[in-house]
Amino acid sequence: MGLRLPESKRLLHNRFLRQLFGSVLDLAPVLGVVLFFQVIVIHQPIPDVGRLVGGMCLVILGLTFFIQGLEQGLFPIGEQMAHALARKGSVFWLIVFAFTLGFGTTIAEPALIAVADEAARIAAQGGVIQNSREAMTNYALGLRMTVALSVGFAIVVGVIRILKGWPLHYVIIAGYIGVVLMTLVAPPEIIGLAYDSGGVTTSTITVPLVTALGVGLSSSIRGRSPMVDGFGLIAFASLTPMIFVMAYGLLI
Repeated sequence: MGLRLPESKRLLHNRFLRQLFGSVLDLAPVLGVVLFFQVIVIHQPIPDVGRLVGGMCLVILGLTFFIQGLEQGLFPIGEQMAHALARKGSVFWLIVFAFTLGFGTTIAEPALIAVADEAARIAAQGGVIQNSREAMTNYALGLRMTVALSVGFAIVVGVIRILKGWPLHYVIIAGYIGVVLMTLVAPPEIIGLAYDSGGVTTSTITVPLVTALGVGLSSSIRGRSPMVDGFGLIAFASLTPMIFVMAYGLLI
């Protein structure tokens, strides 16, 4: 007789296989577009096929494990923390948790690290800062700290909105009015970077934890709907970095 896996392990195994198949389907259009333009449009052979296949396999496995980690770890812990703090009834600690969550996830965001390093290199080449390793490191760190502080502030505003029941669109409209006004006075060299900073903050680490916080908090408060009130925190997280980075550009 063959060995049978326990029920929990069998379910986990089946879920992993489904997620693996889903990752293949998600990446198939990307690979198809690249191969189409490589072979059909520019008529070039595919360089190093073995390396390409190996890289795609690693990407598929990495994406599968990442999604599994979000579902089993980050989403549950974010919701549980929000539930616990809401039941405790301490607004102060809820605000502290929201700020540190936004700050901590953003400062460690790989996309932000890459953009900050590239921005420092370009700024040094353009004469905005000294062309030295120390100046570039300080510039990149200052940019990352600015964006992280802005996201922490944004999550606090989003949490207060959920607690107070403020309509989401009013706060978003006010925020984008601030973005437009800052765009009018900010140095032209910083505007593009500021707008890109709003996008790179909402990436692999920040999004799942912040979303879980909003959904868990709205589920714990009577009269709040997780669908209506639980989402929208990411909108703040992509909005405030634009304002803060343009202010950073004004200061430096």
